[in-house]
Amino acid sequence: MVLAELGGSISRALQQMSNATIIDEKVLNECLNEITRALLQADVQFKLVRDMTTNIKKIVNLDDLAAGHNKRRIIQQAVFNELCKILDPGKPSFTPKKGKPSIVMFVGLQGSGKTTTCTKYAYYHQKKGWKPALVCADTFRAGAFDQLKQNATKAKIPFYGSYTESDPVKIAVDGVETFKKENCDLILVDTSGRHKQEAALFEEMRQVAEATKPDLVIFVMDSSIGQAAFDQAQAFKQSVAVGAVIVTKMDGHAKGGGALSAVAATKSPIIFIGTGEHMDEFDVFDVKPFVSRLLGMGDWSGFMDKIHEVVPMDQQPELLQKLSEGHFTLRIMYEQFQNILKMGPIGQVFSMLPGFSAELMPKGRENESQAKIKRYMTMMDSMTNEELDTSNPKLMTDSRIMRIARGSGHQVHEVMDMMEEYKRLAKMWSKMKGLKIPKKGEMSALSRNMNAQHMSKVLPPQMLKQIGGMGGLQNLMKQMGSAKDMMGGMGGMFGGGDK
Repeated sequence: MVLAELGGSISRALQQMSNATIIDEKVLNECLNEITRALLQADVQFKLVRDMTTNIKKIVNLDDLAAGHNKRRIIQQAVFNELCKILDPGKPSFTPKKGKPSIVMFVGLQGSGKTTTCTKYAYYHQKKGWKPALVCADTFRAGAFDQLKQNATKAKIPFYGSYTESDPVKIAVDGVETFKKENCDLILVDTSGRHKQEAALFEEMRQVAEATKPDLVIFVMDSSIGQAAFDQAQAFKQSVAVGAVIVTKMDGHAKGGGALSAVAATKSPIIFIGTGEHMDEFDVFDVKPFVSRLLGMGDWSGFMDKIHEVVPMDQQPELLQKLSEGHFTLRIMYEQFQNILKMGPIGQVFSMLPGFSAELMPKGRENESQAKIKRYMTMMDSMTNEELDTSNPKLMTDSRIMRIARGSGHQVHEVMDMMEEYKRLAKMWSKMKGLKIPKKGEMSALSRNMNAQHMSKVLPPQMLKQIGGMGGLQNLMKQMGSAKDMMGGMGGMFGGGDK
């Protein structure tokens, strides 16, 4: 994922500093040099990086810090705050209101993903109860109207455009008027892009903006644009009143630091990021959770939201009961896998967990992990109810394993690998045995039961090490406020789904 490498490099620099016995000027400078190098390699503009390191040095004055201060924490917090400052222009973007027509105009270079982003933006708001409509004012690119028409039809969103009219301003005005009459409350205007910055492009944009008077102009930026991002974003800002930024193609392996530069250039917030080609691969951008994930500090609220989306928590009592009994079957494993797949790309989900850095999910491994889960589920589809519902691995005789392999079109050794994974998860699950499951409204009882000592037995050693051992786990549980969230999270991860 874009910026994963940057996040990994910054996390490593902070980790190396944490390993130092004494935090002095030399250690701080080494840490900041590493962070500077990482940001420049990720294509963040030089001036932004220089200002950021200067500000951190002002905040972290080691001579002024009294003994007993946690210098590591202060430095980490300063890095976090400065990255947030780059990404947060300090003013919210325009928010459309239901029932009142709002016009949103999309601008950007050709190939940045404007047309797809228009449809994703419309689809996102349609799901939330708006009545969106799309207007294709791009008469420059052949096939632009066809693409918009295809996307809009798929998402069941009304659209407007013309094969004969060559004046984008006329199309934009006619489209906006048409949809106002139809009581659409979110009218999106897709404009032309050019490969190179041309005066004609900016003139056309100005004319469309003057004619339609948009409530919001969104600059759509390809995350792989690199060092040119700052200048490009600034040029668009000077031509039209850019009020927000959407960064696309965040699922690739480009450096992506240009996204940070674009915010600084337009002084406008990033409101969404595109994380794939599909209509729903479009995430609301929130600065603090984003920077938190970038630094390997996790985004617990985002993780919990994902879980609540996948499995409503009121469906969990049975599962929590099984958890307390240490009872783990292949069917529960199947349901757990279903929920993981529903939550989206594994790397993206893992990055929300505090202590997980980019190194835990290297490039290419994410698809491999996802494919492995799907393979295991196919094998389990060839099992009988008796096999799925037993927690006794001895039931799985050689003849049964051979039958499952044949029925699912896999090799015997692959079925045996799946059984090893089941045994590993069952062992982890068994450590939860005896945990008192509270009744509704008794979550404080769970907080007393579920302490860091208990959790340390459940977590895989690699994850515990990443979090920072027992001390890190205790801090994490403090961050979460109570163990209630962790328990709810585990219920969501391991529950739900039909087989």
